[in-house]
Parts: sequence; structure tokens; C-alpha cells
Amino acid sequence: MTLKPLFIFTLLAATSGVQAADLLDTFHAAQANDPVIAAAYASQQAGQEKVVQGRSLLMPTVNLSANTTLNDTNIQYRPAQPPMFLGGNYRYNSHGYNVNLVQPLYRQQNWTTYSESELQTAIADAQFRSAEQDLVLRTAQAYFDVLIAEDSVQLAQAQKVAITEQLGQAKRNFEVGSATITDTHEAQARYDLTGAQEIVAQSNLEIKRRVLQQLTNSLPDHLKRLEGELKLEMPQPVDMEKWIADAQNSNPQLAIAQAASQIAEKEVDRNRGGHYPTVDLVANYGKSYANGGTFGLGSDVRNTNIGVQLNMPLFQGGATQSKWREADANNQKAKQELESAKRNVTLQTSQAYLGVVNGMAQVQALQQALVSSTSVLEATKTGQEVGVRTNLDVLNAQQQLYSTRRDLYQAEYNYLVSKLRLKAAVGNLSETDLAQVNQALK
Repeated sequence: MTLKPLFIFTLLAATSGVQAADLLDTFHAAQANDPVIAAAYASQQAGQEKVVQGRSLLMPTVNLSANTTLNDTNIQYRPAQPPMFLGGNYRYNSHGYNVNLVQPLYRQQNWTTYSESELQTAIADAQFRSAEQDLVLRTAQAYFDVLIAEDSVQLAQAQKVAITEQLGQAKRNFEVGSATITDTHEAQARYDLTGAQEIVAQSNLEIKRRVLQQLTNSLPDHLKRLEGELKLEMPQPVDMEKWIADAQNSNPQLAIAQAASQIAEKEVDRNRGGHYPTVDLVANYGKSYANGGTFGLGSDVRNTNIGVQLNMPLFQGGATQSKWREADANNQKAKQELESAKRNVTLQTSQAYLGVVNGMAQVQALQQALVSSTSVLEATKTGQEVGVRTNLDVLNAQQQLYSTRRDLYQAEYNYLVSKLRLKAAVGNLSETDLAQVNQALK
């Protein structure tokens, strides 16, 4: 017996003229609509500004200040010899402006902060690269989850049809006295169980469709499916240690952990710099005017100065030492997190590699099991016709066939996703890899 998965859905799509979406179409829709990748892009853009902000600490700062003031002054002079009395009340406006420039010449903390900002920008780029790869994986997983859910529905429906035939035959045999009522009850029980499984499968299909909708912002109508025998290929090179070595060099999550560790090291230096002196070039230009000062005399003052300013921190209440110790502890933490990231990358790469290799073996085994299960069902039906097999034997053979077919579909999808996960582990998963998987869909 050969079953065509979701034959009804495929036939409806063909007759209605609806173009089925493939994996690449779904990925492009996810690129345009997934809020997670949109947030990752915005985060990357924000991260690009870190290096600009760090560089600004090395550049001069220029400030302009201006003022205008209404002055009301009353002056009384009391000389030592009365009755002489001098004094007066003066009201006048004064205003002015001042331009101040500071160019850092030596600030160890600023240089360290600038080098940290370059690493922060690198982290933002690596995080976005990781998010891009994650979108490929999430799209593929959601796509194939819908396919296997559709397969489960179709297999349950096909199994109901087959069991219905067995149920009808059992009833007819009972009516003519060639079988017992037990055969009818067995077929009816298996029919009811399959009906319950179909309900669960329909519910699961709706959930998986909604998961895909979360990525693409639209519910899929028809998806292209695997057709024919899946082409199985070993990872190249066929050496798990080589894949692990490549992952240690280019995995984006590991790159993030390495940059974070370097930032933690620089934070130790930056906080140690709180003890160091700072040297700045300082320049100032200002003008002030008064239209009637004391005794009614106006004034026009211009001031220009330039110099080098040294500031030496002597005591900060213990805060500098405390921040230094805090940064050193965080540095130790970052080193341990880096080691953990290395081990996780090794584990993930190993799992992905074995997923491809073992997935190939599983698919091949299930392909052979499907052939055997089909032969068993046909032989069991023949045996029932000649009286050496029971109706229950036929039902069990049908169940085995449908279970094997479902497991085969699942193994094929898992194999394809494992290939993508292996590429993601070494940091070079791209749309090209998705396009290669997409070629298997018809």
C-alpha cells in the first residue's frame, strides 16, 4: 500500500490554482515580518553608535555660555570724618558670553573606553549575525513542523478509511457467520481510537500553523512538500573534530563571549585608571559688557586665555579601589562564561553533526522498514483471506505501516534541519543553505 501524504490538500491546491509557498518564500516573508529579527536589526544599529560615542571622549569639547543681568546697586560710603557722606543708587544692564574649549591630552580611562566601544560594536554585529542564522533555523523548523502536522492529519484520515473497510468487512463476515462479533468490536475500537488521534492531529496542525504565522504574519494556505526519495549526503568534511574546530573560530555566540571577556579585562584597566592624573588643554574666550556701572561708568571687557590643566585624584572615599575590585571579579566571571560558551559550542556542533550522520542512517532504516511494513500488510491481508490471519492482525499491520510512514517523514525533516543546525554551529549558515534544502520541495 502506497500513501501519498496530504493528497487531498495537494489536489485542492492544484484544482483551485493556488500557488503553494516553498521554504524560501516562507523565509522571505519571515525576514519582512518577524519582530525578533527587526528588533535585532535595530539593536545592531544602536550598537554601531557605541564606537562614535567612545571616540567622542578623545575629541575636544566646546561650550558656549551667555548671560544678561539687570543690576540694582546701592552704595553708601561713610568716611572717617563726618559730616561728609558719599553714596548713590545705580541701576544698569550687564551681559556677556564665554566660549570654553577642553581638549583631553592624557586620560587613560577615555582611551580604554574607546577600545571597549569597538568591542561593543563587534558584539552588536555578532548578535545580529546570530539572529539572522536563528531566523533561518526558526523558519525551517516551523515550516517542517507544519508539514509533519499535516502528514499526521492525512495519515490519520487514511488510516480511518482503511479501518472503515476492515470494520465493514468484519460486520459482513459476522452477518454470514464466518467471523465472531469480536472482530467487529476490535475494528470499531481501532476506528474510534484513530478518530481521537485525528482530532489531536488537527489541533496540533492548527497550533503549528499559528507558530508559522508568528514568523510571517500570515497563515499559510499550502506549502510545498518533500517528493520522491530524499537525497542523503554526509557532511563535508566527514570529520566531526574539523567541524568543532571551525565552530571554535567562527561561531557567533562564541565571538560574543570572547568580546565580552575582552571588555571585562579592559574594565579592570579602566577602573585602575581612576588613580591616574588627567591632562587637558584648556582655552577660553569671553566678553562682557555693562552699560552703566558704579558712578555711571560703562565697561567692555574681553578675556582670552589658554593653558594646560593637570588634575590629580588623591582620595575618592574608597570608590576607585572598590570599582577596581568589582571589575576584577567581573573579569573572572567573563572568563568562566567564555569557557562555558566554548564547551557549549563544542556540544552543539557535535550534536548537529551526529544529527546529520545518525539522521541519514535513521532515514535509510525507516525507508527499508516502510517497504517491509507494506509487504507485511499485504501478506497479512492475504492470510486473512485464506483464514490464517485475523482481523486484529490486519489492523495491527495497518497501524505499523502508518506509524512507520509518520516516523519516516519526521526523520527526513529532522535530517534537513540538522544540516542547517550544523552550518549554524560553525557560523556560516546562510540563505544559500536554505535554498539547497528548498530544492527537495515540490
